[in-house]
Amino acid sequence: MEIALSPYHEDEYLMLSGIQHFAFCPRQWALIHMEQQWLDNVRTYEGDLLHRKADNPALRETRGKILISRAMPLVSHHLGISGISDVVEFHAEEEVDRPGLATNLPGRKGRWKPYPVEYKRGKPKSDDWDEVQLCAQAMCLEEMLEVEVEEGSLFYGQQERRQEVVFTGQLRERVGFYLREMRACFANGITPAPQYSKACLSCSLYDICLPKMKRTNVERYMDTFLEE
Repeated sequence: MEIALSPYHEDEYLMLSGIQHFAFCPRQWALIHMEQQWLDNVRTYEGDLLHRKADNPALRETRGKILISRAMPLVSHHLGISGISDVVEFHAEEEVDRPGLATNLPGRKGRWKPYPVEYKRGKPKSDDWDEVQLCAQAMCLEEMLEVEVEEGSLFYGQQERRQEVVFTGQLRERVGFYLREMRACFANGITPAPQYSKACLSCSLYDICLPKMKRTNVERYMDTFLEE
């Protein structure tokens, strides 16, 4: 099968993980991915610990009819994104009613159905922040393996259980929407203004973002600073 050329240059590829940041808060995404700013707090530390357990590329295991691949590199040339998965499970399919759902794996017999799993601290969100990130991973797998990925799971550390996510057409459209908005931000080079909400209190970038400070206050502070 001939691979289509990517519409994006290599340096135009977006980080796959960034789509979750943008869905949560465009300003947070811009501060991290455009201005290269980052601070840790308790929540990010807990998240790092959870991901360390999952993101070990040296750990590959088989549990019955499931092959587990950790820290698998992902890329979609069509979408212009790349990143690393937490876990991709490959489920052995003995009887494949729909061949497009399973693929061959090097050194493995039979057909295997990819199933992405993303690890998150806390509990399920009220919005689609985590779902769009997982869906973007599935869309990468589809392009890489030439297979359809219908569903995956989010594992939440606070509940210690999985939440299944079905990759609907609406969710896939949301992935495309966020990526277009992210590219527009990059193109204009402007970090979005803060929009304060209760979610700001749990953000590790709160002291950098200063979401409660209005633009006029910033200008007044800078004028005073320059006068001194």
